[in-house]
Amino acid sequence: MAEASTATEIGSASAHERAVAAARARLAALPADAPVRLHKKTSNLFRFRDGAGGLEVDGLDRVLHVDAEARTADVGGMTTYEDLVAATLPHGLMPLVVPQLKTITLGGAVVGLGIEATSFRDGLPHESVLAADVLTGAGEIVHATADNEHADLHAGLANSYGTLGYAVALTIELAPVRPFVALRHLRFDDAASLAEATARITRERTHDGEAVDFLDGTVFSAGEQYLTLGRFVDEAPYLSDYTGQGIYYRSIQQRSTDFLPIADYLWRWDTDWFWCSRALGVQHPWVRRVWPSRYRRSDVYRRLVALDRRYRFSERIQTRTTGATGVEPIIQDIEVPGEHLAEFLDFFHREIGIAPVWVCPLQLRGDRTWPLYPLEPHRTYVNVGFWSDALLRPGMARDHHNRLIERKLMELDGHKSLYSTASYTREEFDALYGGEGYRRLKERYDPAHRLPDLYTKCVVNS
Repeated sequence: MAEASTATEIGSASAHERAVAAARARLAALPADAPVRLHKKTSNLFRFRDGAGGLEVDGLDRVLHVDAEARTADVGGMTTYEDLVAATLPHGLMPLVVPQLKTITLGGAVVGLGIEATSFRDGLPHESVLAADVLTGAGEIVHATADNEHADLHAGLANSYGTLGYAVALTIELAPVRPFVALRHLRFDDAASLAEATARITRERTHDGEAVDFLDGTVFSAGEQYLTLGRFVDEAPYLSDYTGQGIYYRSIQQRSTDFLPIADYLWRWDTDWFWCSRALGVQHPWVRRVWPSRYRRSDVYRRLVALDRRYRFSERIQTRTTGATGVEPIIQDIEVPGEHLAEFLDFFHREIGIAPVWVCPLQLRGDRTWPLYPLEPHRTYVNVGFWSDALLRPGMARDHHNRLIERKLMELDGHKSLYSTASYTREEFDALYGGEGYRRLKERYDPAHRLPDLYTKCVVNS
């Protein structure tokens, strides 16, 4: 067995090296004035564009090596977390942070940020990257670590969205797991109580004398809010299944405790794309019975939404039936300092009115900061995720609600992720996302500006 395992690793490494060389050659072959963007099989961005063209990166989607003793993995940058988790769990290990959706790629979570219920302790995915091989805009393969001559790129990858280069391989830290996760759903009747409990549990990492290994929450309304506490256990009295007729987010309201296998826990949100599958009818009992389980996945739902956005089916229906002038997609994840969580939620219920919303506390792992997404060390932030539409009334701009959110965030010293619509001015954007430092990185690693500018990609073309 040992010899077979070694042969497999050598083969994978060789194939990966050929794939890197091919991607580098394709970039070099593109005309100097040709726009460059990555062509991927899957995407979790909400900037829907024509899928034709782009830089092909076939073969960079492999898990190359898992070192169970060192608790590290070498992974191609286009590897999905679904494949990565499948490779690490047999070793009793998982990435420190596993974003919620199966087809998020490791490279995507690093350059575009990712978060999940371990982030209150383990920060964001880029913080567990020990080394990254990056195909830069200049066409070079750069090996970046926290303490070598390319430490600036190692730090600057986070929130760069592929505008400095593409991570073709990463070495990441892993964390030990146990077979099952015991869940407790704690209800709160107001945002202030939710925020206080979130801050306390993030600080103490315990509740009622029990360790807390996972922490996130669901806000169904201003008067019905839950924190879900997860704890690793070796045995479970029963196991729930939310991959069939059961729907995970509804169980939060229906039961105070629950048990899931670790793999099912990690992907608990993917089956119904949090709760967004309801807009596609998939939560209706008879639809659910005939909808094949292999298609109850976030990537399938996203393709359906892309078709709807292209042909504007739902927008036409809503404008005709409501008298609205249009529909504004509000697909966002934001970070707000924990002490301002209650104020943000109160604003959101009053001005935006989308429910449910997801909450997830996070804290950087140590003293290190990340220039393009400048969070303060040792300060608790809370991610709030909301994914729906709002009706536009006469006189409202196309980005009316998103702009309200951005202004409130700036008032509260918050940020938002850039995977979807953004309306910041250049000055606002530079202040929030390290504009001066970004330009230094751009000049070093993409001096000919082969790759798009971050503001242009995430705001102008959003």
